[in-house]
Amino acid sequence: MTACLIVDDELDIRTLIALSLRREGVTCHLAADLASARAQLAELGHTLSFCLTDMRLPDGDGLDLLDEIRQRFPDLPVAVITAHGQVDAAVRALKAGAFDFVSKPIEQLVLKRLLRDALKARTLDSATDGARLDAEGVSATHQETAPADGQPDVGMNAAAKSPLIGQSRAMQMLRETIAKVARSQAPVFICGESGTGKELVARQIHELSGRADGPFIPVNCGAIPAELIESELFGHRKGAFTGAHQAHEGLFRAAEGGSLFLDEVADLPLGLQVKLLRAIQERKVRPVGELTEVPIDVRIISASHQDLNAAVRDGRFRHDLFYRLNVIELRVPPLRARLEDLPELCAHILGKLAEREHRRPPHLTADALHWLAQQSFEGNVRALENLLERAIALTDSDLLGVAALTDFPDTGALTPAIDQNNAHLDTSGVVKSTWGAAPPTSALEAEEQRQVLSALETTRWNRSEAARRLGLSLRQLRYRLAKWGVE
Repeated sequence: MTACLIVDDELDIRTLIALSLRREGVTCHLAADLASARAQLAELGHTLSFCLTDMRLPDGDGLDLLDEIRQRFPDLPVAVITAHGQVDAAVRALKAGAFDFVSKPIEQLVLKRLLRDALKARTLDSATDGARLDAEGVSATHQETAPADGQPDVGMNAAAKSPLIGQSRAMQMLRETIAKVARSQAPVFICGESGTGKELVARQIHELSGRADGPFIPVNCGAIPAELIESELFGHRKGAFTGAHQAHEGLFRAAEGGSLFLDEVADLPLGLQVKLLRAIQERKVRPVGELTEVPIDVRIISASHQDLNAAVRDGRFRHDLFYRLNVIELRVPPLRARLEDLPELCAHILGKLAEREHRRPPHLTADALHWLAQQSFEGNVRALENLLERAIALTDSDLLGVAALTDFPDTGALTPAIDQNNAHLDTSGVVKSTWGAAPPTSALEAEEQRQVLSALETTRWNRSEAARRLGLSLRQLRYRLAKWGVE
């Protein structure tokens, strides 16, 4: 049985909400103030499916009731009722843990959507609790049967099902936060450097939410020309402007019942930011050329690699829009902050690339992993994936060494930190005295020469075998020897 607690000091509003919800088969319990709501919670709290409370009550604040419910009944979804235009109050409620809000006057369709989302949120909470208990049971069993070598069994980890790769503390916390914010309908702002996987995080929020059955519509705000972006987001009617030969529903309406991901939202023109703010606040859009607004049911997830606080200070981004988008903030850690994830991340990327190329997944040598850990990775996971993709394309071996990763004229966003760390070393003549190789230009090249010549000595100058051990093709090895003047 679905039951709801409705808390509002206005009798007409309480009655109207109750009548609307009863048509949907909901049992309604009514309270006019905070004291009455507390009494009903004490008696009926465990039987309720969700709660709908006004922000302003005669004997207290609706946020006080929200806080008490979160402490005593953490799985009970709470939505708040705000006066029309009270955006600050709605944002405060969402930040405090409300899963959604409605503004007066409350429409029947809005209540039906609220009921649907509340029941989905309750179902998600129950499923999350069950998964957590299962994971704890698996974890306890796994600890008893852990392998003797101490290596983690990723397959036994509950997080292994997540597309967010890595067992570092930073990634564990990110996955835990995603699971929490997915239950809410509040806007989420994802910040992080380029290449960290912000869209992947947004997709995960959508897939874990009650909107998972609806569409996920990503849009790169910086990739759409300024003169077209209003039409792309809000739609247009036929003939609204030159070239509008047919009507276009727009991305907001295409995301109906699902999530709209606004990537690089900082690139939106200031004029459009005003219209986006209104669409988020009113939950309505007006297509270009239309006179009437169209209601929408969309969750907004936005992201940017820029510092939006700095953009607000510089006048490039509206403060009120930032306040509205940044109800919940998620920070995606850069790769250099979770280097312990590098082996697992590389194995995942190489496996994916090998599957695409219909070949066996190659493996990185310990020296190659050590070299990768020395890089700054300004392009983060995207830069790592590009580097491994080039290496696997140019190498036939199933073993990738340092040489396979550095056989490029320009490694893009990679900065060889080892050059800076070892700048004090005298690398001249490291191998020249023995094989007549040209002096290395950096500590990195000196280490590369050492590994290549060592492999050649070990294999008695069997170049094919040395190339195999180094994870290089014979062509790549010959190129290096020619470059160094070694015959």
